[in-house]
Amino acid sequence: MTEALQLDAKAWALLMALQEDGRAPLKALALAAGLSVPATVERLKRLKDAGVVRSVGADLDPVQLGYAVRAIVGITVQQPGKKTFLDKLRRAPEVLECHHVAGADSYIVTVVSPSLEALERFLATINSYGETRTSIVFSTPIPRRGLVAPGASR
Repeated sequence: MTEALQLDAKAWALLMALQEDGRAPLKALALAAGLSVPATVERLKRLKDAGVVRSVGADLDPVQLGYAVRAIVGITVQQPGKKTFLDKLRRAPEVLECHHVAGADSYIVTVVSPSLEALERFLATINSYGETRTSIVFSTPIPRRGLVAPGASR
């Protein structure tokens, strides 16, 4: 396990502002971090080079784009089939993320689907890899959110 990069308060303020709005102008990011624009540009470059900032993207609403169903799928996959299974998931447009986990499941997969019927068809394509356990998401009271400094409160 790699050790966490030590960041000062200005770096964390910059990261918080960037997570809040990845399209914020440099001037707004600089103001949030208490830095000059050139210092902000340099900090962002160093954070990207260090791998702290991996990407900046858009947060899309799956329902607005035709994916009415979200599910969390746990699956137990035996070792010989894991590579093939992961290759299949990487190609599947329904798959948002996949976590390799400890416990009863090998993987926990977040998927979206236009309908329950389409979800059932997708699950049928992965059932040959192992036993699945599917939970349908009704709502998300705490959506995915940005990171804060270790030990900090929200």
